[in-house]
Amino acid sequence: MFTNKAKVHLIGIGGIGMSGIAQIIQATGCRVSGSDLKPSQLIGKLENSGIKIFIGHSPSNIKDVDLVVCSSAIKRDNPELVVAYSRGIPVVSRAEALAVLANQKKTIAVSGAHGKTTTASLISHILVECDLAPTVCVGGEIFSLNGNVFLGDSRYFVLEADESDGSFLSLNPLYPVITNIDREHLDYYRNLEHITETFHQFLSNTKEEGCLFFCLDDPRLLKIVRSLDKRLFSFGLSPQAQIFAKDIEIQSNLNRFSCVYKGENLGEMVLKIPGRHNICNALAAVAVALELGLDFNSVQRALGTYRGVRRRLELKLKENDVLVFDDYAHHPTEIRATLEALKGFKHKRMLVVFQPHRYTRTKFLIDDFGSCFQGAGHLIVTDIYPAGEPPIEGVSAKNICQKAREAQVENVRFLPKKDILKHLLREIKSGDLVAIIGAGDIGSIADALAERLKGPRAL
Repeated sequence: MFTNKAKVHLIGIGGIGMSGIAQIIQATGCRVSGSDLKPSQLIGKLENSGIKIFIGHSPSNIKDVDLVVCSSAIKRDNPELVVAYSRGIPVVSRAEALAVLANQKKTIAVSGAHGKTTTASLISHILVECDLAPTVCVGGEIFSLNGNVFLGDSRYFVLEADESDGSFLSLNPLYPVITNIDREHLDYYRNLEHITETFHQFLSNTKEEGCLFFCLDDPRLLKIVRSLDKRLFSFGLSPQAQIFAKDIEIQSNLNRFSCVYKGENLGEMVLKIPGRHNICNALAAVAVALELGLDFNSVQRALGTYRGVRRRLELKLKENDVLVFDDYAHHPTEIRATLEALKGFKHKRMLVVFQPHRYTRTKFLIDDFGSCFQGAGHLIVTDIYPAGEPPIEGVSAKNICQKAREAQVENVRFLPKKDILKHLLREIKSGDLVAIIGAGDIGSIADALAERLKGPRAL
């Protein structure tokens, strides 16, 4: 499919996943082009690498193309997609393209409802630092790699296996890593049973000579893996896991813990990102590293230099006794974990800004959204980021406000996105911690707020 000098065009190339695949396809020797609706930092990076970019979708962009790769966000009436089909040009999805690139390698595929990006980036960072030269394609910008892609020359390939639409079933990984199972992506899945069945199918695709890594703390996962005839490697906070953490010391911006493997205390780990949930993510990465034959001291040193991923508990500002964080959390379980992690930072009051992501997620998880904001001293909810979904009658951000009030969350209000920055600048006081949360475009508020609060300012 990706033969040398083949011309490959990507529709929706500006997305984090598509931009990563574009760079990997280019590295195979293909001539790559792509289109998207508007310029971005990612698109600028692609252009600098020699990829031809078209702003806007037009039939004229499809010229002398051998293959089209299409983002899942692209509708079937897209003019480029229409002309590709009319000319008989092969069209594959992003997931299909990724599977072709990955299934020929020793693939480490990270999946699960929460923690995929952080876990995959931890594994990637360790492998790069330990000179295993993996190819990497993840859903977030890893600070130590200066992006979401790393083009290594070894047989290892680290990627996120996206379960949102079942497309990860096209993968046949050597090393699947599963963080957890939860009620998520209910726009695609019928219910939790359907989700569990699909994960079972994905894990069944593990290559015969491979090893399946799973979090022992998740009872649904434990039930699945026990039914599979695969070699297993468990990680978690439970002492029953093959690798687990003890003597945990949680500080504001880092975690310390002893790493115990098969009953032996290997030594202390220092993880310079906050949150108890990230200890579990780190254990998954250590487990993979040990399976690949890396010695513990090398893994220990590598983990100590990990600096995180953009928009995952990212500290945007620490100045004038005010903290501003930006986080991608969009599911109640993730929001709860984020706020719990932020409680460890010294502050007088926590101000939370949340942008709901998708009408369907808001509809199906509305009761959970009510209780996940406990600890917020001031909660602002803004309009739902649709992510291409049409509105659902009766579903709005104000539903979340109502549920939060019923759960006794303090000072809840709805604000349009355009009014949030001005409101925060009036509201913030010395000693406040501000958390900007959501998977849409709300991160721009965190950037703007941090910029406005820099330097001397009377609070």
